[in-house]
Amino acid sequence: MQVLKGMLVAVACAGSTLVMAADDADLDALLNVGGGAEAAGSGIKLGGYADFGAAYTLPDPGHWSKLRARMELAASGQLGGGMKWKVSGRVEADGAPDLERGHYSGAVRRDQRADVSLREAYLDVPAGDWEFRLGRQHVVWGEMVGFFFADVVSARDLREFLLPEFEALRIPQWAARAEYFGGETHFEFLWVPVASYDRIGKPGTDFYPYPFIPSGTHVSEKTPAHDLRNGNWGLRASRLVAGWDLSAFYYDSLNVEPTLYRTSFAPTYELRHDRIRQAGGTFSKDMGQFVLKGELVHTRGRKFNTQDLAAPFGLKSSDTFDYAVGLDIPYGSVWRFNVQYFERVYYDHAPGLPVDRNERGASLQIVREIGNDFEVELLAASSLNRQDYMLRPKLTWKFAPEWRAVMGVDHFEGRSTGLFGRFDDSDRAYVEVRRWF
Repeated sequence: MQVLKGMLVAVACAGSTLVMAADDADLDALLNVGGGAEAAGSGIKLGGYADFGAAYTLPDPGHWSKLRARMELAASGQLGGGMKWKVSGRVEADGAPDLERGHYSGAVRRDQRADVSLREAYLDVPAGDWEFRLGRQHVVWGEMVGFFFADVVSARDLREFLLPEFEALRIPQWAARAEYFGGETHFEFLWVPVASYDRIGKPGTDFYPYPFIPSGTHVSEKTPAHDLRNGNWGLRASRLVAGWDLSAFYYDSLNVEPTLYRTSFAPTYELRHDRIRQAGGTFSKDMGQFVLKGELVHTRGRKFNTQDLAAPFGLKSSDTFDYAVGLDIPYGSVWRFNVQYFERVYYDHAPGLPVDRNERGASLQIVREIGNDFEVELLAASSLNRQDYMLRPKLTWKFAPEWRAVMGVDHFEGRSTGLFGRFDDSDRAYVEVRRWF
């Protein structure tokens, strides 16, 4: 009965989501636009997708943790003088929080029940070797498998940890970006006057990053005021050198990742966004049999939670150095492998931090295509300091050009302070069906 009730709620959510997006329009006509197709006589390209995802958390007692319907719509076009524009938005509703009222607090239900968001809204203006992009946009400076290292500009929706596809997980920034293209050299100047920040949910969610805070605890967030003093800015340069794709960047920002302050010994907590400064770079090269790539970033100004009760606000400051090195290895026409080694160094490591001075880890991704319709994937990631790991097997079925179905399992193991072990009670099985148009 519980499963049946959950499915009925999910169907209702899916229906309400589609109605909100279509607004009395003929849904069949909307879906028949086709991916990136041009609306008749308008010169405007329309596209997007609709999907439904369900996840059931397995540890006893199990519960539905996701019954979400989502639709994302995009429109793009051209103006005079070579200018281009794009606008996209997303609407979604999740029936799991209300179905599982006995498991989720009121704050969690309100946070995850429904969401409407503007994804991108920008204008591209060319000027010779320069191009300016103004508006809400994605800025991607790094792209390793499964993790963020040099991708320091993007805010993220972490209410499902790092499990969703990064295209769905990233939150765009309101920014002005100037790019210079000159031969094999590329310069980028970025200003973010009003920043977006990570969404981490509320205490009691399945992937809340601070599991030691009981469900229902009020945790306030001190969002920086929207003025120029709280803006972010950065520079990035890249160049091809003897087959090496090299880049370097500097980014001065209010941290998109909130820091948890203990404001009294009651205790009460507040999330704050401290100013940090990051310098780093990326590299990649096709070595013939494989592609070598890596990312590195040094961060100043970050604070970390400590078990030292005498530490002000329950925090210790430390500069950090993160780096990752990976190999993309194709094998034949149906196998793909990716292996990565990553490490974080805490320069000011102090007693009470629940981590070692050098935190090392590794990941392995194996992808196998089966015919034209199926793909099997395994992503495994683990700490090399202790037993703390994640396993993510999944099967993808591309049963039509515009359709995709995915089923899989997310398994976590380790101690409660580990990157993966803190979600030891959040193992889940899931399915997703998506239709592009």
